[in-house]
Amino acid sequence: MAFRQIKIFDTTLRDGEQSPGCSMHINEKIELALQLERLGADIIEAGFAASSPGDFDSVRTIAQRIKNCRVASLARALAADVDKAYEAIKDAAAPRIHIFLATSPLHMQYKLKMTEDEVLSRIAESVKYAKSKVFDVEFSAEDASRSDRGFLKKAFEAAVKAGATVINMPDTVGYCTPGEMYDLARFVKENVKGADKVDLSAHNHNDLGLAVANSLAMVEAGITQVECTVNGIGERAGNASLEEIVMGINTRPYLYNAETRVNTKEIYKTCKLVSNIIGVNIHPTKPIVGGNAFAHEAGIHQHGVLAKKETYEILSPESVGIPENKIVLGKHSGKHAFYEHLKEMGYRDINGERLQELFDEFKRLCDVKKSVSNRDIEALLSNKSLEKNLKYTLENFVINCKKGNAYAAVSIRCGDNEIKTEIQDGDGPIDGAFRAVDKIVGRNFMLSDYGVQSVTEGKEALGESYVRLSLENGASVIGRGVSTDVIESGILAYVDAVNKLLE
Repeated sequence: MAFRQIKIFDTTLRDGEQSPGCSMHINEKIELALQLERLGADIIEAGFAASSPGDFDSVRTIAQRIKNCRVASLARALAADVDKAYEAIKDAAAPRIHIFLATSPLHMQYKLKMTEDEVLSRIAESVKYAKSKVFDVEFSAEDASRSDRGFLKKAFEAAVKAGATVINMPDTVGYCTPGEMYDLARFVKENVKGADKVDLSAHNHNDLGLAVANSLAMVEAGITQVECTVNGIGERAGNASLEEIVMGINTRPYLYNAETRVNTKEIYKTCKLVSNIIGVNIHPTKPIVGGNAFAHEAGIHQHGVLAKKETYEILSPESVGIPENKIVLGKHSGKHAFYEHLKEMGYRDINGERLQELFDEFKRLCDVKKSVSNRDIEALLSNKSLEKNLKYTLENFVINCKKGNAYAAVSIRCGDNEIKTEIQDGDGPIDGAFRAVDKIVGRNFMLSDYGVQSVTEGKEALGESYVRLSLENGASVIGRGVSTDVIESGILAYVDAVNKLLE
């Protein structure tokens, strides 16, 4: 049986990044975009090109790098925004301009201060102008779920007539229920002239915890595109979660008469990458990728799973790329075996100098730990301290703690290969070490967040630290570090953040 193809429109880099504390560095955006391409997203919304020079640069760079899926830029229904969007995405293999304008009475009266006729005119003009620059133009009716159906019909017909290839029905404030969004999708599909010639799209927010359910209801109603984010990040309570939507469709294709082109074995890697970039851990009970998603503690559950997995598992961890935490390599393993294992884990594009660096780090870890797991190797892969050509790298450190005080001597290799050392006291070893780095760099950074967690179990577990640093101008970044020594992982994370801030 042939299923309908549902396009996955990923907006992690745009709507997801608008989540408080989830801003990303341009290099992190590029890394994530390339992973989304490997995942099989159909459209990557790379950002809002007109919102800032930094966003423009990241959208343009991503558009130039991505070859196997569409790249979109958001734009208000203004010629200036459309121009910026076009300049940013014009080099993409498949560019899309995504225009939005509110259509609900509430938004038109209090935010836009425009009449219905003015809104219809603006939709037609902006879509037509965008169409003169690119073939693929999406129109989103912001707050569509609270819009008058008769007016929404006119708005969508104006967009289609002007050349829109996609019309999107957002539940912008996460107000509606699955039944209501099903009805909205059916109404648009059956009543909007030209709806059969364009993609119909869902964009649901999670304020009442219904974003995924609403999106799947709209798939059942016949839409052809779903807009979502990795880990469900986004403004307020977040967006519909990509991994939950994809696996919902993948697990029940006959129910939805639908499928996606997503490579589900790349899901866990993608979710973990987003978690690492934004410094927000995946909650243990998060569906699909949470630490407890495939854990069974109750005796009756354990008995059932041991007898037959399907008793309590409707999908397997392997289907979403979650590696088994078993021991497969040791200190006597060679580089070839290490490389082959990386490929088995899904990391097939690592070679040359990067492979040697990882192998050397793996060997050092083997000297510290009796056993090395897949999760340890994943932590090494995400360790930013392995990167070359950084302005500052940690060379060495010594900690001396006394009751009520601590001293940290930190040595940093600077870009000109000079090694600088500073000794600072602090309330504890981490505080002293961070002060020493500040002294070496000659800047006082504001530390707004710091955390550490174990990557694996046991006394020899790798510690994964993250810090959030800010400058006086409001710029902030997340830094990460991994080590079996939690103090070292903290310093590595701090230096990683310093490098990003001072690029």
